[in-house]
Amino acid sequence: MSTALAAGSGFDFTLAQQLTVIALCALTAFIAHLALAVFNDGVRPFLLDFIQGRTTRSATTAVSFGLSAGFIFGLGAPMALSTGVLNPWLLFLPTDVLGMLAPKKWLAPLLGGVWGAVVVFGLNGANDIAHDLPVDFLTAMQQMSTPILFLFTLFPVLAITKQFGRGWGAAAGAIEVALVVLTMKLWPNMFAGALAMAVGVLMLIGLAVSQDLRQRRADRSAGKVDEVAADDPMASLFSASAARLRRYLPLFMVLGGGVCVLAQMHVFGGGEATSFLIAKGQYAEAAQVDFYRVFGFVPLIATTALASGAYGIAGFTLVYPFGYLLPNPVLAAVVGALVFAVEVLALSWIGRALGKLPSVRDSSEHLRSAIGDTLQLAILFGSLMAANAMGGGLGILVVGGLYLFNDVAGRPVVRMAAAPAAVIVGGVLLNLLYWLDLFTPVKG
Repeated sequence: MSTALAAGSGFDFTLAQQLTVIALCALTAFIAHLALAVFNDGVRPFLLDFIQGRTTRSATTAVSFGLSAGFIFGLGAPMALSTGVLNPWLLFLPTDVLGMLAPKKWLAPLLGGVWGAVVVFGLNGANDIAHDLPVDFLTAMQQMSTPILFLFTLFPVLAITKQFGRGWGAAAGAIEVALVVLTMKLWPNMFAGALAMAVGVLMLIGLAVSQDLRQRRADRSAGKVDEVAADDPMASLFSASAARLRRYLPLFMVLGGGVCVLAQMHVFGGGEATSFLIAKGQYAEAAQVDFYRVFGFVPLIATTALASGAYGIAGFTLVYPFGYLLPNPVLAAVVGALVFAVEVLALSWIGRALGKLPSVRDSSEHLRSAIGDTLQLAILFGSLMAANAMGGGLGILVVGGLYLFNDVAGRPVVRMAAAPAAVIVGGVLLNLLYWLDLFTPVKG
């Protein structure tokens, strides 16, 4: 599979794409202002206190900024600049903050729209300036695509190993590697990890469901029955939160339609691996990758939404794969709205179902953890490859040194975002050394 980015890394947005980004950023900021939804999963649990008046808007804004800033500047911006594809960290984390920051309802969409305009009109200028530098660190960052795409393939193997042991993990790993080799041999134009990831995720789900069914049979034979206390405070809270979200169903349907339209325009990728696949024009493979990620995030998003009364800006992220595959924006708007409607209406049922399937619920946690582990290694390795491409040994020294310094300094930049941020800072430093006649850029 070619590692060249078919779409390049420029930002030549059409007017329709520009208006969609601006409108969607305005909408997501407004929804965040109302504390109805945020993109950052870590912020959502804090919103219950804000909704119930136990904390202030400014305090919640500070939490949102503290949990989001590293991802915005360390992951969202570098990924967008290196792929030429927008991502949710660059668009929706800032609108989380801006929406919560705005003291008035009318100001929130205005601030969100301004951010959307900064993205669509500012990125191309920054991109052009960076590519004209003697040390072109943006082109070097495209080296990240191969490790991200191929190491990400292994996340089901890690999840199976963590939950079901080394034996099942080794079997899954052997099957995935064999499938990658087979795909590269028989279908060279297909993303080599697509089939392997599908089989790995299906193995994990199959093992989890089988374990839950065995446990339920054992419980029935032992005379145990499922009981839910009528006065369970968590059940009462979940019910109230679900009802709150259902009251705003039309607004959520507009949000779902907007996110799906943005994905359909193929200027947006929902994840790290997806961004590179969208940039290569491999939309079916991108849809497949983001579809598998859904299994890792449904329980987290559902339970935090039911506990806090605030949903996810991208919902269960199912609108991403639908958007990539749909033929036109009108159909994407309709499908996205319907997907969000089903998700919001089904939240209570999903919460109850997850309560009866503990192994499946655990699988999602292991999937999220495995996705983080694989991407952390892939991004670090890819960043060092980028450092080598732009500066050889000195580039590795600078970028690796910045990453290690961030680690020992208490991680002011979150670990996953630290390496791409180090590539950008390292690229700037290497350009300064070039202008001081202390460094000669690596050729080719």
